[in-house]
Amino acid sequence: MTPPSHLAYVPFISVENMMRLIHSIGIETMLRELADAIEHDFTRWPLFDKTPRVGSHSEVGVIELMPTSDGDLYGFKYVNGHPSNTKQGLQTVTAFGLLAQVSSGYPVLLSEMTVLTALRTAATSAMAARHLAPKGAKVMAVIGNGAQSEFQALAFKAVVGIEEVRLYDIDAAATAKCARNLAGSGLKVTRCQSSQEAMEGAQIVTTCTADKQYATILTDNMIGDGIHINAIGGDCPGKTELHRDILLRSDIFVEYPPQTRIEGEIQQMPEDYPVTELWQVINGEVQGRKSASQITLFDGVGFAIEDFSALKYVYQRALKTGHFQQLDMIADPDDPRDLFGMLHRAGDAA
Repeated sequence: MTPPSHLAYVPFISVENMMRLIHSIGIETMLRELADAIEHDFTRWPLFDKTPRVGSHSEVGVIELMPTSDGDLYGFKYVNGHPSNTKQGLQTVTAFGLLAQVSSGYPVLLSEMTVLTALRTAATSAMAARHLAPKGAKVMAVIGNGAQSEFQALAFKAVVGIEEVRLYDIDAAATAKCARNLAGSGLKVTRCQSSQEAMEGAQIVTTCTADKQYATILTDNMIGDGIHINAIGGDCPGKTELHRDILLRSDIFVEYPPQTRIEGEIQQMPEDYPVTELWQVINGEVQGRKSASQITLFDGVGFAIEDFSALKYVYQRALKTGHFQQLDMIADPDDPRDLFGMLHRAGDAA
């Protein structure tokens, strides 16, 4: 059988190669570089195709596609969210993604995105905080100590300059896991017995719980003036973490309003409730933090442009480092009109 031509091959980043790539760069360095890459694409926001993610919801979770294009490259991510998966020894979130040339439609990258999504989510949160958090913030509370918590802690250390994280989860084993994983990171790690205790002295609070339900992780009396709230756990219809009164006191910043109004904290509010799009702050069109007493809220649900940025970043870095393999994915007959002939000849050669 004739070997495939070079046009048949698509670079593929497996989980193994993704982890090799991350360690070759360094986790904190990669988080900083991802934050910069995402921020750069936010400055190009008007160029992108934008649509809320396409979701298939069930009683146990959601499966979604997240597409976008900047006119040169097209990207999408497949991702699920199944909070009860951990009871079966499965990940809550799994993902993979693809980049393709708009000019030909040919894929240029297929990649795992379970690990990459954890990195891009944390990088996006920290990038937003760079514009919204109080200057000189050093202490962050992390409410919800599951799979995302360590990434958030390290991203805020690398990008914002956080020095201490105060951890709380209703599952003490999750907090112990997070504290153990952050040992040696250079962060001061404090394990707390309640969300109220975790909030003591914090200038930033990150909520990243997993339950698919309306919940009240933070109440209004827990939020003092000047706090920045990084609310990233509410990421589907019917799932929130903050009491409505907190939203009424906060200036709210979002990625893409049509999606966030369906999936974010602001699903609790009227459809015309005022919010500010983060890209406008990054481009200097709108002011982010205006005063030391202002409460800022990043209602982060994750958006396709962030995945696009992350895929483009790892594509460029993987090609330089060799942390990928080639997959024979695209049928490439000698005559583009003779796909059957290619199949027929393969049978003769078998």
